[in-house]
Amino acid sequence: MDLDAYSAAHRAEWGRLAELGSQRRLSGAQSDELIERYQAGATQLSFIKTTTGSTVQGDRLSVALSRARLRFTGASASVVSQIPRFFVLQLPAALYRLRWLTLAVALVTVVVAGLYAMWVSGDPQVLANIGSDAQLQKLVNEDFVNYYSENPAASFTGQVWTNNAWIAAQCIAFGILGVYVPYIVLQNAQNVGITAAVMFAYGKGDVFFLYIAPHGMLELTAIFVAAAGGLRIFWAWIAPGPRTRGQALAEDARALSTVAIGLMFVLLVSGVIEGFVTPAPWPWPVKIGIGAAALLAFLAYILVLGGRAVRAGETGDLAEFEAGSTRIYAA
Repeated sequence: MDLDAYSAAHRAEWGRLAELGSQRRLSGAQSDELIERYQAGATQLSFIKTTTGSTVQGDRLSVALSRARLRFTGASASVVSQIPRFFVLQLPAALYRLRWLTLAVALVTVVVAGLYAMWVSGDPQVLANIGSDAQLQKLVNEDFVNYYSENPAASFTGQVWTNNAWIAAQCIAFGILGVYVPYIVLQNAQNVGITAAVMFAYGKGDVFFLYIAPHGMLELTAIFVAAAGGLRIFWAWIAPGPRTRGQALAEDARALSTVAIGLMFVLLVSGVIEGFVTPAPWPWPVKIGIGAAALLAFLAYILVLGGRAVRAGETGDLAEFEAGSTRIYAA
């Protein structure tokens, strides 16, 4: 093959490929032309390398093709540039898709906790089995309240945050097992119900609600969401629908990894409230108001922002965050 003659015959095409690849913005027609030029150039480069090996002309064409490929595949966006999209679209969309299952977990928790509370408070023998009168008196009059102030606020915040975040992560990570999430939900409901029963039995029911309410509204909701995420993964395994089980698990697990990451921030907020607001010497309406405002903000984030993101076609898949944006830069 006469390489010089071949290069001369296609020089105009390669020049146009290089020109399109160097432009900052392309119209729709130019984008289509770039793809056509790229396909033709790739075939021509393959022919050159097959017949003549490495050449200067082939190297130049290879550089032009590389630039063109970057234009229509796009470079992966940096993690920092993707953070706004994660919090505005992906995370709220993933949370929104769990809204009904979250509500179901919340209702089950309330019902089970209420049943435990009625059982314990209605049977003196059950109450006696929990602890002696002296032990329960100490719990009611000292331990329950002192728990929130016996450590420095900052270290206590870190402690409850890491503990709750670990529980939330376990709910999602081990959700596929099927039994782990119900175990966590029932155990949590049991603890709340028994503690409430003891506090009410000794006339401290108001103290129970006053100390639980500021941080508990947001904290418990976050745990409900985590439990819903774990159950969603289990259900993807049991009933994948038209998808294969592997595909269903992969897709739902990626989306729910988004939830696990997001809940870390939600539980950090509830930890700050528990460490700094709950034990603070402020009026209780102020402290409960702060907790209620945090919960309402989270619910609005899920229902308003999440609903809008889902209607816009957002899936909440973490793989989309990792992959970044891939698109043609057309005007």
